[in-house]
Amino acid sequence: MRQDETTKILRNAFGQVAGEYNRLRPGPSPEALDWLLPPGATKVLEIGAGTGILTRLLAERVSRVIAVEPDDRMRALLPVTRGVEVLAGRAEALPVRDATIDAVIAASAWHWVDEERAVPGVARILRTSGRLALVWSGPDRSVDWMRSLWAGGVELNADEKAAVDERRRRRHMVTVDRGGHSPFGAPETALFRWTRPMSKDDLVALATTYSSVITMDEETRGGHLSAMARYLEGVGGFADGKLVAVPMRSYCWRATKRS
Repeated sequence: MRQDETTKILRNAFGQVAGEYNRLRPGPSPEALDWLLPPGATKVLEIGAGTGILTRLLAERVSRVIAVEPDDRMRALLPVTRGVEVLAGRAEALPVRDATIDAVIAASAWHWVDEERAVPGVARILRTSGRLALVWSGPDRSVDWMRSLWAGGVELNADEKAAVDERRRRRHMVTVDRGGHSPFGAPETALFRWTRPMSKDDLVALATTYSSVITMDEETRGGHLSAMARYLEGVGGFADGKLVAVPMRSYCWRATKRS
């Protein structure tokens, strides 16, 4: 995603809702994490670790995790536990020695990164054959009702659906090739789908953890969330307050550092 003043405002918004972000945002599915992490990895660095949703999952799998997060408000919720080192920092200037990391991973964060500056730094700290692994997890907006819900409870026509899907694809674009040269081999992608039990209230509240909603003015945000709640009354299962299996997905990208 293009890095400009608007991007800066959006990427710095999450600390305002750190608690709800930590409570509601999903991590990647176990299958996605299996695919993302290289076999035998013992030392992993996480870019944009946020409140530690992915960090906690990584700590269950590898002996050492370095969680790098620039926002003090988000970083305050990162886990203080054995094997996890929490650092202030950004992807563009990673505070780690050369060739010491088995994998660099980012969850729903790479689109906030200046790739031109970050990619050489990631390659610098990775060991030979180390891996850059990226994942975006969240509500599966390829499902029609979920796409409409996230648009504010609006039924979309075919052209509008295509436009929403194209914006999502652009956000997940990764460029590691600069000037015809890349420190990484050919990238691979994979998509994993699962469901997460959620109430109507929590599904609507999940929307408040996304930058586009956080940065709305209070009146606009209130109207948007009310429209989402009304829309869910017509979706099977939500009207009676029960938990519903909400469709989720993890879009994954990985590439191995060249020797």
